[in-house]
Amino acid sequence: MARTPNPERGGERPARGERGDRAQRGQRTDQQGGRDREDSDLVDKLVHINRVAKVVKGGRRFAFAALVVVGDAKGRVGYGSGKAREVPEAIRKATDQAKRNMIRVALREGRTLHHDSRGHFGAGRVVLRAAPAGTGIIAGGPMRAVFETMGVQDVVAKCIGTSNPHNMIKATFDALVNVASPRSIAAKRGKKVGEIVGRRDGAAAAAAKE
Repeated sequence: MARTPNPERGGERPARGERGDRAQRGQRTDQQGGRDREDSDLVDKLVHINRVAKVVKGGRRFAFAALVVVGDAKGRVGYGSGKAREVPEAIRKATDQAKRNMIRVALREGRTLHHDSRGHFGAGRVVLRAAPAGTGIIAGGPMRAVFETMGVQDVVAKCIGTSNPHNMIKATFDALVNVASPRSIAAKRGKKVGEIVGRRDGAAAAAAKE
């Protein structure tokens, strides 16, 4: 270990380059600890697992394909798929991919969507509707997993045209990407949030009177 003499204390102290290395190691440790804390806050759900086979010269080689949804129950959610010879390894691969592909969805009052949305993928069509408090999650299995991990408490969802869990999940994410909050819309239009929300409420009140 390279040390330089310290005239004030009469001893030796680490060289400048060594102190920099220690600082970098400490920074890496802090970053790793932050990632561990972030991962501990995430909730993952296994949506579907399927056994697949690959035909080779000696016969069939079986593996497992897993579909996992990950979220932090605060508006962030992601999905991923993984394939491996063993089920735990397939789930691990799918979970890692889901953590890398997370998106943030704006929630109203932290419990439901801001507005209705539609999405599609392949033959699948989904309709997502905001719901009042106390409605709960009214959705199918794969879609329910998405809303539970995302933190939605009240929503009504319907999937039309497919029962494939992969297509249902992808169509649901296509609809969630299009969900926008009044704050983001006001920022794009250069207006205030009160003007955007006020116009919507006024139009609804006028329609109710008619």
